[in-house]
Amino acid sequence: MAVSKRKRAEYIRYAQYGLLIVIALLVAFLADWGQIRAAFFNVDIAKAMFPSVITVALKNTILYTALGFAFGLALGLVLALMKLSSVAPYRWIATVYIEFFRGVPALLVFIGIYYGVPIAFQMQFPALTTVMLALGGVGAAYMAETIRAGIQAVPKGQVEAARSLGMSSSRAMITIVIPQAFRIILPPLTNELILLTKDSSLIYILGLFREQYELTKFGRETLSRSPSLTPILIAGLCYLIITLPLGYLSRWLERRGTTGSSRKKVSA
Repeated sequence: MAVSKRKRAEYIRYAQYGLLIVIALLVAFLADWGQIRAAFFNVDIAKAMFPSVITVALKNTILYTALGFAFGLALGLVLALMKLSSVAPYRWIATVYIEFFRGVPALLVFIGIYYGVPIAFQMQFPALTTVMLALGGVGAAYMAETIRAGIQAVPKGQVEAARSLGMSSSRAMITIVIPQAFRIILPPLTNELILLTKDSSLIYILGLFREQYELTKFGRETLSRSPSLTPILIAGLCYLIITLPLGYLSRWLERRGTTGSSRKKVSA
């Protein structure tokens, strides 16, 4: 008797479930849980990391990310407007900047600012300034393209209506277009904030005092004094404290935007 496609798909799905259960049971019975616990879940080492991992490392990670995001957002908005400008040199400058910083690893940007600026200009930026410029400089290249796309997604009729009311093009851009564009691009901007949070770990190349450590640097320093990978696990969990809520926020904003667009189409 021939089996229908639906039944065949159901059998395949059950077979996959069974395979996963077998693999889980093999791992449960064959793994050396004592060794795993010692390597990744050393309670004494984890206790020794608190409260500094929260009051120093997590706090600094949030601070560095916020500074980089604020600088990157401001610079990204300027670059986006330059990219859309009718003045050709502005478009060229914005395009060169965006393509360069999107194509160069963020680590090289950190190295260039931290080591290159003192050589070229005989000045040394503080750690906070270095992180802000490096993170924000790289993030601005990505955010500029996101903002540009958001501005272009705003219906042209909005600008035409504003101009018909006597608004100048610059005022219409600031009061009408940009606010609507930001409502459109909030989800991708949230994703960029997550990426900047993880990129803040690149500050480990800088010479920092202990009170300036972020999560990765704090975890590595603790790891060098312990025989367990527990510090790295704790640092990773602290990153999740930041990134998971941001991920849920991004998905909620996407759903809200989709629902809002559907309602507008239905009402229209």
